[in-house]
Amino acid sequence: MSEPTSIAQASALDIRSIMDHLPHRYPMLLVDRVLEVVPGERIVALKNVSINEPYFAGHFPHIPVMPGVLMIEALAQAAGILAFRTLGQAIDPHSVFYFVGIDAARFKRPVGPGDQLRLEVRIRRVRSGIWQYDAWATVDEHRVVEAQLMCTMRRIDRSAAQTS
Repeated sequence: MSEPTSIAQASALDIRSIMDHLPHRYPMLLVDRVLEVVPGERIVALKNVSINEPYFAGHFPHIPVMPGVLMIEALAQAAGILAFRTLGQAIDPHSVFYFVGIDAARFKRPVGPGDQLRLEVRIRRVRSGIWQYDAWATVDEHRVVEAQLMCTMRRIDRSAAQTS
């Protein structure tokens, strides 16, 4: 007889499932695993930082540091997964999830090769199609970045985008 599955285990996502929820691909896919997602509430995900990341060749060759903007992007991708899970949808080739704003971003410590970012995002509210989140990431239980994110989902007209 198998043991009951916890909510956290049932909501975990591997890389294949993550790719069903995000349009991003290498080198811009910045979520490696989802540990827990509670639709309508929160998500906990991981980003493994490797020396093989393409940005380390130039940021910085003498002391590799993960760019802060990519840490914010990783948090936004986790937020996107949370939004799609909350809506009960997979990615839609006719929609895109855009940043509307980033507030109160703070970078507390540098992140480098060998670190594992633990991404945590909570829905603050959803109003008029604008999703607001509190987001932060830790390495070894030390907060390295935090921000308030605002995003929205928009339909795109692929024929208009290709002709412009």
